[in-house]
Amino acid sequence: MENLKFTCPCHFGLEGLLSNEIKRLGAENIVTTDGRVSFTGDYTTLIRCNLSLRTAERVLIVLGEFKATTFDELFEGVKALPFEKFIGKKDAFPVKGHSINSKLYSIPDCQSIIKKAAVNRLKDKYHIEWFEETGALFQIQFAIHKDNVAIMIDSSGIGLHKRGYRRKSNIAPIKETLAAGIVDLARVRPNSTVCDPFCGSGTFLIEAAYRALNIAPGLKRRFISQDWQFIPESLWQQERQRALSLIRRDAKFKCYGYDIDDATLELSMANAKKAGVSSRIRVENRDIKDFTYNEDEMIVICNPPYGERMLEIREAEGIYSTMGKVFEKTRERNAYIISPHENFENIFGKKADRRRKLYNGMIKCQLYMYFK
Repeated sequence: MENLKFTCPCHFGLEGLLSNEIKRLGAENIVTTDGRVSFTGDYTTLIRCNLSLRTAERVLIVLGEFKATTFDELFEGVKALPFEKFIGKKDAFPVKGHSINSKLYSIPDCQSIIKKAAVNRLKDKYHIEWFEETGALFQIQFAIHKDNVAIMIDSSGIGLHKRGYRRKSNIAPIKETLAAGIVDLARVRPNSTVCDPFCGSGTFLIEAAYRALNIAPGLKRRFISQDWQFIPESLWQQERQRALSLIRRDAKFKCYGYDIDDATLELSMANAKKAGVSSRIRVENRDIKDFTYNEDEMIVICNPPYGERMLEIREAEGIYSTMGKVFEKTRERNAYIISPHENFENIFGKKADRRRKLYNGMIKCQLYMYFK
């Protein structure tokens, strides 16, 4: 089977976690850069990564990389790439992407040039003048950074953070891939007990259950590459069966979620049911001031409210202060708290044992880790 180069974008700060995930799945030649991890593999690797990666945003096939400072260089560089290895005569191949700190900064112009070059390449290969684009979808993506161009084909379709369990969410949900990364940093294991005292739509609870039970996050969804005829359906079935066989059904994991809104708690359990992990989750209407530990050993993971206006920020600071009073910071009772508040540690009342800079959407945050 042909060796392919892949790249997976991820949240800044999660690159090391994603690299370890990819390595465990059997990929080779793994290279980590800011916001993405590249590697090599075959179609089995493509399927396995789509099904199993927890912190990747999508799985992209890298067609080629080159330098371009003019539209002529961009056109010729793209035209030299082997689109015909993937895209058939009737397949659709739209173009989208981004350009940062490059001479070719106009996105619409870059899209137009790349599309034209791909069409010219495929015209020469298939000896046809017009492409109906009614077949399978091959989304071409480009990334231009400091005049270095990468041309890729997306194999995922909808972003990998869309697991299929969160049809609805509360006002400010944390992205599933970021939640999964924080769960990994919290070292959730098959016998762990986890609690989110601000559980919202249940994302931390569900991602913790997925991690502890070793449930592949992509098992309940489809991927765009399932429509590609050169990847046998039997290979998809084989990899899904493999993922199912690796689930730790005998794990003792359990978790608790608290919130002060009953509708939110109902939403959390509805999402957990869709995810197939509701039997491991208990939720309860409970204010943070009434927080208690259900187990001698427990991991608290949460994204407490922080507010955007002055009054909301003051209310959030009151919550942080309360958290500092009710959370016990010991080796048996750990806490992993994500917050953008620059003075969080002082308000919480204890300096974190470790911190990690993460981005929740466009908001720069710190993950405050207490485990000693």
